[in-house]
Amino acid sequence: MTNIPTELLRTLLAVVDLRSFTKAARALGVTQPAVSAQIKRLQSLLGFDLFDKSAPGVSVTEKGKRIVSEARRLLAINDQIVSLARAPRGVRVLRFGLPGDFIGMPLWQKLVAFRNRWPDTRLIMKTGDSPALVEELRQGDLDVVVAMSTARPEEAVAHHWRDEVVWIRAASSTLDPARPLRLVTRGDHCIFHQLMVGALEASARDYEIALTSAQVDDLTQAVAAGLGVTALPRALSTGALVCEDDALPKLADVECSVWVRSDDADAGAHGGLAMLLAEALRPAPQIPLAARAEKVGALQTIGRRAPAA
Repeated sequence: MTNIPTELLRTLLAVVDLRSFTKAARALGVTQPAVSAQIKRLQSLLGFDLFDKSAPGVSVTEKGKRIVSEARRLLAINDQIVSLARAPRGVRVLRFGLPGDFIGMPLWQKLVAFRNRWPDTRLIMKTGDSPALVEELRQGDLDVVVAMSTARPEEAVAHHWRDEVVWIRAASSTLDPARPLRLVTRGDHCIFHQLMVGALEASARDYEIALTSAQVDDLTQAVAAGLGVTALPRALSTGALVCEDDALPKLADVECSVWVRSDDADAGAHGGLAMLLAEALRPAPQIPLAARAEKVGALQTIGRRAPAA
């Protein structure tokens, strides 16, 4: 039997996720030649190439994609074993996953509140694509998952809501209807990429991919610099400029759900985390304009002094 060292698989995932040998080396704290050597050793053990050398950038072969998928599962199990071995007696380990788009201050604040409520729980967070995260939850590799899709899940979920998806652009950028719309995207596996491309093709609007990156920070900075436009749920567009241009087609809504493992032996902590995640990520309820005006008028009335007797 051939044993594959886990560090080789971890290097492979770093290269694939960061789409760069240089960035992978920086993230792993090694040199780029060391990363290349590890990939060559892994390919030698497997007996085939993992990357398509004829394609530009970092392009994974079909066999390579299967290896990447299985490597994620193997490393998840490895990390769980290590976490359980290191966890002090009485400390529970809670593994949750969510798309990287949700990473931000509201999430961190809710996790702090969770740790205050459950101080003996160790949190392990994983980011990834929604279908892959849900599959890991079904396999028992994750306990709580936040997932997005274009259709409401048929299975029972702990929390569910719908969020409007909007176009995001830089304040300095301009949209020229005569030129292809430049998209900044995480790739065709991303639900927002699919929604943008589907809406543009349905409206016969030309487009081109200006940048593809697996890192949310890269996309945010690229859009802010004016490289192109992207799409996000309105609840996650805080601080970004929402493009309300009628020349752009309306994007379909996204269905968001929080899943909890059905055979959960620690329903209290897992259910508590699911509730806090929903509170952090669910969009705030919109107050109708008429009701908002009525509320303002009532406050103004209350604030007036009564006439002197």
